[in-house]
Amino acid sequence: MIDFTDILKADKGQDARDIHVVDSNSFKDWLKDQSGRVRAMVEAQKFTGKAHEFAILSGDKVDEWSVLAGVSSEKALKSWCLAKVAENLPEGAYRLFEDVDAGDAMLGWLLAHYSFDRYKKSENQTGKRQLLVSSPSRIDAMLIEAEATALVRDLVNTPAEDMGPDQLEKTAKRLSKDYKAELSIIRGDDLEQGYPMIHAVGRAAKREHAPRLLELEWGNKRHPRVAIVGKGVCFDSGGLDIKSAVGMRLMKKDMGGAAHTLALAEIIMRANLPVRLHMLVPAVENAIAGNAFRPGDVIKSRVGHSVEIGNTDAEGRLVLGDALTKACEAEPELIIDFATLTGAARVALGPDLPAMFANNDDLANGLLEGGKAVHDTVWQMPLWDTYAEYLSSDIADIGNSGGGFGGSIQAALFLKKFVTGDAEWVHFDTFAWRPTARPGQTKGGEALGLRASWAYLQKRYGK
Repeated sequence: MIDFTDILKADKGQDARDIHVVDSNSFKDWLKDQSGRVRAMVEAQKFTGKAHEFAILSGDKVDEWSVLAGVSSEKALKSWCLAKVAENLPEGAYRLFEDVDAGDAMLGWLLAHYSFDRYKKSENQTGKRQLLVSSPSRIDAMLIEAEATALVRDLVNTPAEDMGPDQLEKTAKRLSKDYKAELSIIRGDDLEQGYPMIHAVGRAAKREHAPRLLELEWGNKRHPRVAIVGKGVCFDSGGLDIKSAVGMRLMKKDMGGAAHTLALAEIIMRANLPVRLHMLVPAVENAIAGNAFRPGDVIKSRVGHSVEIGNTDAEGRLVLGDALTKACEAEPELIIDFATLTGAARVALGPDLPAMFANNDDLANGLLEGGKAVHDTVWQMPLWDTYAEYLSSDIADIGNSGGGFGGSIQAALFLKKFVTGDAEWVHFDTFAWRPTARPGQTKGGEALGLRASWAYLQKRYGK
């Protein structure tokens, strides 16, 4: 995990270089007030005031220079608007000129320092670019979000050889220790009776990758009960319905839902949100062996539904089904689940937008507003009950796969079958991956929907 310590500091007049912030509307007026020398420097660097552009402005002395940064709106700095600058500046201290409030841009400044270099030689590493801010009361909140985002990225980026069910368990144990939470673990054949779908999916993995259910409880029992559930398929071969080589290439990220869940659990506990937290992560590897579950098998579930296996590559919904059932047994008022569940969601919405399904419109609207407020956009999709007919089975209560129409909706409707009681429930079908780099957002593992969920939880349960 990258150390974000001291990247953000309260501005107490320390020595620092200035960053002048302009947008495309204010740039011309700013330029009129500058000297001919400054205008020439700006023109030479082809700076036009657009977002993510920057230019270096030299001063009267050799070591005197400042920065000109383009943003989308200088009136309210958004999360990623200073990330490009932070990625490219040399080590040192900086402040926004004329006491401009860094606001949400503190997050992008922090995450501009992120890199996943676990397997690389430590060469050409730049030092920290410290930002002095005029609103230090927000530093802790920004650090919490940045470190949670980095945790998701680290977990997802790590190859399956080093990020199996055992490693997810170690992360859960670390959370339990750090925040004095109760952690219980059921693994291997002990899952067969109480969590038969989790056991069926994971039983083909070798001993060190044995399936398990990680269950963490934290908080005052008098507080509202909130459950978060994450799909922890640490590698997905597709099972006997094996994926192609191309389809399998990124399947180290199929535990992205678990990564989001572990990160959100840490945010909740670190911020001491007044809820009774119940975290559930079914951690498995969908492997191929003589004892792997097969197409056509009928598997029992914890809630009692029998499930016919139409496709062993639709395994994530199986492990989530048993975990959601367990979450509902404790009668929470809210359940949030995260999963890298369907390629259909990516076809519909692309890599940036997590597909969100909710059984309550107020809940959905709150999450949409939360995502918009923190620049972590989510997109609501319909729980279109008519499509449940695609999940019918001739010999069981439900099938796990129903063809290509509305694939992400089908998957959400499958999960809905296992959400019992009166709980409000939201399901995020997230990609957990960024195929191309953007300022502050590296190529690779990514938190998508995490901060939107946290913004909503703060508004609903915050002190």
